[in-house]
Order: sequence, then structure tokens, then C-alpha cells
Amino acid sequence: DAFRIADFLRIERYQVPVIKEEKYVALQRLTRTRYQLIHQMTECKQHFLENLYYTCNTLTQEIPTSVFSASIMDILSDSLSLDEISQMKMEDLAERLNKAGKGRFSDPEKLAKAIQKAIRDSYRIGKVLQDSVDVVLATYARIIAGLKKQIQTLDKSIESLCVIISEAQSLMSVPGIGPVYTAGLIAEIGQIDRFDNEAQLAKYAGLYWKVSQSGTFRAERTPRTHTGNEYLRYYLIEAANSVKRCDPVYRAYYQKKFNEVPKFRHKRALVLTARKLVRLVDVLLRDHLIYTPKRGGIADNQ
Repeated sequence: DAFRIADFLRIERYQVPVIKEEKYVALQRLTRTRYQLIHQMTECKQHFLENLYYTCNTLTQEIPTSVFSASIMDILSDSLSLDEISQMKMEDLAERLNKAGKGRFSDPEKLAKAIQKAIRDSYRIGKVLQDSVDVVLATYARIIAGLKKQIQTLDKSIESLCVIISEAQSLMSVPGIGPVYTAGLIAEIGQIDRFDNEAQLAKYAGLYWKVSQSGTFRAERTPRTHTGNEYLRYYLIEAANSVKRCDPVYRAYYQKKFNEVPKFRHKRALVLTARKLVRLVDVLLRDHLIYTPKRGGIADNQ
């Protein structure tokens, strides 16, 4: 940044400004706050699992649903301890789960049985520690539930703001990229014209690998640079993860990169898929196009 500022003051190298219209600044405030809340929730979930392991180390393997589902979190954030849950009547626990899950469980009694079995099969700890862990679990469960509600509120505000941004339609035409990811990308990119090409956009996002060579030798494996706009990088990677589930071209590319190495396969393949997505984002925003996944369309040319 200091280098760019110095060049601008000396020779006015960078002449294309970033648009500071109110709607873009407002969008950036929303998307960056969402990013921060997502990271807070991830950290809370990690602490929750650490404490859960003390008192019920097999729960995550035994139950046929996520431990962070609304129904499980609702029970754990209640005033009941895990021992009380394990001693409840099967019918009562199944009814409580069915109510918390709003009737979405096909077999709530099976889930209730799995929860009780996981609690009973776990090793026993002292009452003092058990009581402390129960309080901690209930606290984190409430925090996670609160963060989820705040994120949902932000998502609604982001969606309503996306409606008045013209270029949002281009990105939302891509299968898997909804209003939230679209808003995150547009808020950080700003004017696409301030980037000469998609390579500059990728470098700005930190999806860039430095060349490592000495004489005629050129390394095949080079680490990704850890500079760049972390917000833009996050939304590109999350968008790529969503697009690969919806678009066969990106799914095939992800799978190809996934099979190339034995370690860190998902992370590497996802980052490379995000780098590929940069080219599509650049074309759509620069030329004001709508994504067409047909043969000969934009997707086949990436």
C-alpha cells in the first residue's frame, strides 16, 4: 500500500478511483460484519466441541445429525444437564427434539435413543467438573444461537441492498452464487475497471503464487502468498465451494485438482477453484454479462 501511495503522489500512476457511493460502503459494512460474525461463531463452535468432549466424547459420532443443529443446540442450551437428558423418558426426549426440530426429523425416537446412548457410553467425570462443563456448554450454545440469528438478520439486509445494485444480477446468474456471496464480492472489488485484468484481481484477493526459480530451475510447488484482501478471498472461496456443487464444469475442475495430491486435497482444490472463479467474475462484471453454462458459453471458456 505504501508503494502504491508513493507512486500515485510522484507520478500519478494509479488514476482509477474506488467508487465510494453510499450503497457500496453500506454493503461493505454489512458483508465485513458478517465475515467477522462467521469467524466468531466458528471459534465458539471449536470451544463448544472441546468442552463437549470432556463429558460426552462420542456424541458427534453417535447421532445421525450435526451436533450444531437447531434441535440439539436447543436442548444443550436448556437448563437440563447431560445426565438429566440421559435419564429422561424416551418419549419425552423424542417429543422435545421433534418440537425443537419443527417436525423435520423422520424418526425423533431414533435420534433420542442415539443421544442417550452417547451420553451413557461416555466416561464419567466428577460432579464439580460436570456442573462446570454443563454451564459452559449451555453458555456457548446460547452464544452460537444468538450469532446465527444475527447472521440471518445481516443476510436479509444484504439481500435487500443487492436489489438496487445493477452488477449484482451478473454474479447472481451463476449457479451457487446467491445475494450474500455476490454482495461480498462486489463490496470488495468496487470498480472492476481499476484492475487491468483478472490476474490483478486475483493478486488483490491473495489468490497468487510467487514464482520460485534459480537459473534454469523452476519450482513446481510454490506456496500461496498470504497478502491481499482477506474479505474478498473469503467470499471467493466460499462462492467457489458453492458453485462447484451446482455447476458441472467447476465440479469437474475441483475433482481434478483434488485428485492431484495426497495431502490437503480439499483445501488446495478449493483455493484453485476459487482462482478459476476469479476469471469468470472478472468477465461478468467487466462486460456486464449473464452467465450461460451452455457449450461455447463463458463457463466453457474458463
